[in-house]
Amino acid sequence: MKSRETLLRLKRFQVDEKRRRVSQIEMMVADFHRMANDLDREIQSEEARAGITDPAHFAYPTYAKAALGRRDNLRQSADNLQGQLDEAKAELQEAFEEMKKVEILDDRERASERAAEAARDQASMDAIGLRSRV
Repeated sequence: MKSRETLLRLKRFQVDEKRRRVSQIEMMVADFHRMANDLDREIQSEEARAGITDPAHFAYPTYAKAALGRRDNLRQSADNLQGQLDEAKAELQEAFEEMKKVEILDDRERASERAAEAARDQASMDAIGLRSRV
């Protein structure tokens, strides 16, 4: 009984940890996309101020060039994290399935224990009933 409860708690803990990891990665990806979009707006603003939109132009704003590099790095990092996110979601699914198997096994064992207890109670009542007839 105790080992079953311990195993179930362990599986629930593992699922919670996997959920936290998925959530953290999703937040990081969202943050990277938000920062990249902010940089896009800054780049457009800087290009509008300078009147030059071609990064190859000799007078293209230095800040815009640096922002382009940061934006590209953020997008690349978000793409890399997407692979990790897919992997983390697969691990979460696997951990959830394992937890469900343990829960189903636990439910079955509890049901059989209840049935055995009910049978013992019924046998006890039958014995009492037989004694009272005599």
